[in-house]
Amino acid sequence: MRRIDKVVIPALVIAIACGGVAFALFSFYDPIQAAFFAQAAKIVGGPVEWQFNFQHPFSEIEHDLYRFHSFLLGLNIAVCGLVAVLVVVAVWLFRGSRHPVPSRTAHNTPLEVTWTIIPVVILTGIATWSFVLLRKADIPPPAELTLKVTGNQWYWSYAYPDNGGIEFSSTIVPDDKLTPEQRPLRLLAVDRYVVLPVDAVIRIQITASDVVHSWGVQSLGVKKDAVPGRLNETWTRIEREGVYYGDCYELCGRNHAFMPIGIEAVSRERFKAWVEDARRRMAQGRPPAARAPVEVAVAAGRGDRSPRMRGQ
Repeated sequence: MRRIDKVVIPALVIAIACGGVAFALFSFYDPIQAAFFAQAAKIVGGPVEWQFNFQHPFSEIEHDLYRFHSFLLGLNIAVCGLVAVLVVVAVWLFRGSRHPVPSRTAHNTPLEVTWTIIPVVILTGIATWSFVLLRKADIPPPAELTLKVTGNQWYWSYAYPDNGGIEFSSTIVPDDKLTPEQRPLRLLAVDRYVVLPVDAVIRIQITASDVVHSWGVQSLGVKKDAVPGRLNETWTRIEREGVYYGDCYELCGRNHAFMPIGIEAVSRERFKAWVEDARRRMAQGRPPAARAPVEVAVAAGRGDRSPRMRGQ
């Protein structure tokens, strides 16, 4: 090895390693999203401008998926970095101008055994983690609430079988009807939100009435196909109050891009107040309120709950 090789090769290795580590750290921690949620007055689970990674997780299952993705990305960066180092070093040390007569070495048994065993170990680790995560996602724990979702062309219908049969439909808010506050949520804002409680295991049953759809909310770690004649099931546990957005993830016709999902996660008290108000409205032949009550006032000495809805 020449004297210059002792300078060039370490420099190349360090440059590749630093680039890989910088990319990994920036992707893992995504400072753009972190800064956005650190300054946000309220949680909005949706895409953030210039975000570098998946949407920030706000459910138990999405935290697990996020960590698994980061693990896979780290492996990918490490493998790509190793291959890049080997290629660059080989090009530098064994270029034609330096070795006009190529070596006839064709095999290296220890090296071949090593590069066979290491990928097997890596794939075994990936499979073990993924199977555990897949089982956790597919087999829900005992649920406190059931939400039934039905995909239609091109809107969603929702039902609460455990809460008196509350039913309603949710459609996109057209561009010409968006309020100034809704402008940043173009193609995501809906006319009626799914109201769910935080810190509760929610069973989600998903089907369709016409063609195949796919109901997904990335920040909650939920995505399941809606198939006509089939009832698929998944679950989630929302960690923080806020508004979370999703989309249809299956091409379902000309208005596929206009089937947003809006979920408002609230405290258990606000959820109970919304359910009571929705039952009264349903009994009167009216749809439930579009959003959960802003607050729940408790009458002194009686314990009566009087919800105050938005706009009242």
